[in-house]
Amino acid sequence: MAEPRNVRVGVIGLGKMGKPMTRNLLAAGFEVTVHNRSGPAVAELVAAGAIDGKNPKTVGERCEIVITSLPDPAAVRAVYLERDGLVSQAHAGQVFLDTSTVDPGLSRELNEKVSAKGAAFLDAPVSGGVAGAEAGTLTIMVGGDADAFARATPVLEALGQRLHHVGPSGAGTVIKLANQLLVGINMAAVAEAMVLGVKAGADPEKMLEVLSTSFGGSRMLDRGVPLIVDRNFAGATPVDLIRKDLGLISDLAGELGVPLATGNQAREVFDQAHDADHGGEDMTAIVIEIERAAGVEVIRGTPSP
Repeated sequence: MAEPRNVRVGVIGLGKMGKPMTRNLLAAGFEVTVHNRSGPAVAELVAAGAIDGKNPKTVGERCEIVITSLPDPAAVRAVYLERDGLVSQAHAGQVFLDTSTVDPGLSRELNEKVSAKGAAFLDAPVSGGVAGAEAGTLTIMVGGDADAFARATPVLEALGQRLHHVGPSGAGTVIKLANQLLVGINMAAVAEAMVLGVKAGADPEKMLEVLSTSFGGSRMLDRGVPLIVDRNFAGATPVDLIRKDLGLISDLAGELGVPLATGNQAREVFDQAHDADHGGEDMTAIVIEIERAAGVEVIRGTPSP
């Protein structure tokens, strides 16, 4: 067991990412106070050594560094800005780290409101999925004050292996959205390429073997094809999560006047999967509706048509 640390850390949001991140903080020796809308996750982590913070305000009052890991901008706004939210008790010396994927406008707004109370706000979205959260190997892209980043670094090191201070407030969020744009487009391309290849008579496992070492290779290909051929759509990154992110990206592009032809087409693929009730399944499930339209399934040992 790690030696106790003298920094008290709060975590609000104990979902697929927040729960394993909390476990890593506990393993690193931090005193961790937690809060979640549903009780079972709190009870599980209290049994592992965490403290039940009851509500966001109490978590903030107890902790020097507070991490939020929430599903969407509305949840982030509520936790920070409601009457008993984090901003209501923010004080000098505190650092808030929002690891959620939101829009940069919200990150900058929260930075302004937190800074007005003498505290620091860092947008600190993460990449690496649940596996990275469990292993403590996340990539963390941080926007905001450099001194606050330095103070938060020991905490971040318990969560990730690649820490990047990428610029002022909102910069981390912008880069995370760029990453999610690539994820969505690549996943849609992988699904279409695999369906096309199998429909034309290719063996999907041979396709992966060749494409993974070709210019068309990608992490989405390497991650996605094994799940697709085994029909394992119970993965940890659901269709609706990427769909939400693509919506944020589309809105940002519209505000900035940036054409997003490919991104918007990828969003349509995820919309189609959502409408067909695959929203809670892994993002690789977008292949199902493409397969249905093509009249073929990409499965292990697929025979030539």
